[in-house]
Amino acid sequence: MNGKIAYVFSTKMWKDDAPSGWYFVSLPKIISKEIRKNLGWQEEGWGRMKALARIDAVQWETAIWYDTKMGAYILPIKAEIRKKLRLAVNTEMEISIFI
Repeated sequence: MNGKIAYVFSTKMWKDDAPSGWYFVSLPKIISKEIRKNLGWQEEGWGRMKALARIDAVQWETAIWYDTKMGAYILPIKAEIRKKLRLAVNTEMEISIFI
């Protein structure tokens, strides 16, 4: 993907407890550790790093954020993507992240 490093993993979507109720997936800690070690220099404010995400045939430009409490990056899943793929909380899915 244009010289980007690909990370592929399986995970489940979860919903934040805040009133706004954002939906996320957490990258595995081992992948997060590798990304932070090798690509952390790309982080912007609040641990934000631009990325490209893909679930099935749907791909979109996005960003991942490093969550210090979890020790992992999290990826927000926009409503448009959730609707298009009919994603639900706790459904197992395979995700590709390109950084």
